[in-house]
Amino acid sequence: MISRTPSMRRQRRICVISAALAGAMILLASAFAPAATAASNTPADSIFGTKELHSSNLNMFPKWRDALRRFDSELKTCTGTACKAQEWNAFIDSVRNVSREEQVRAVNREMNDKPYVTDPVNWHMADYWATPLQFLRKDGDCEDYAISKYMALKALGFRVEDMRIVVLQDTNLDVPHAVLVVFLGGRALVLDNQVSGIVPADSIHHYHPYYSINEDGWWLHRS
Repeated sequence: MISRTPSMRRQRRICVISAALAGAMILLASAFAPAATAASNTPADSIFGTKELHSSNLNMFPKWRDALRRFDSELKTCTGTACKAQEWNAFIDSVRNVSREEQVRAVNREMNDKPYVTDPVNWHMADYWATPLQFLRKDGDCEDYAISKYMALKALGFRVEDMRIVVLQDTNLDVPHAVLVVFLGGRALVLDNQVSGIVPADSIHHYHPYYSINEDGWWLHRS
């Protein structure tokens, strides 16, 4: 299991992504929308009750593509305890033989136990999408939790098409945020660093998604 100190377990995290980043992504998504195609929403694949436009073109998301590339390289070349690959693999192996539902709960619980650290403090950058191994070494902010959960579930055999990282607006706090949504058993489940448990997306009414993304493409969300 990934090691924790008592202070890390007690720390409360309120994860907020850059408002400037979210604004830029809204403009980006809107500009790119004409190239997207309408997705057929069903109860099994819609998120937060929105209508979606889908595109398989990820060229407009360099941070996401770079995080995928870097993580793949790290897993192939990283050695020694400092890089956290052994720790990552040990956690994945520890939950490999439990049910899908328990894997989702375990991954959410394990990653949520990491402290929240903003990108300017952590990386001296306004916005940085960390790999899971970087997240284990240096902690992170909301998209880093979501990326690590996505990659952990992928390593456990979850299909890419059943997962999306969602960038959204938390209307209760009036801040941008990011979560992972997993489709399991006909329901969209939210893995959120601000919530200890797994929450069905259809029970959340204060999250308004801007866009969602996985390795196959991205979706523009509209009310």
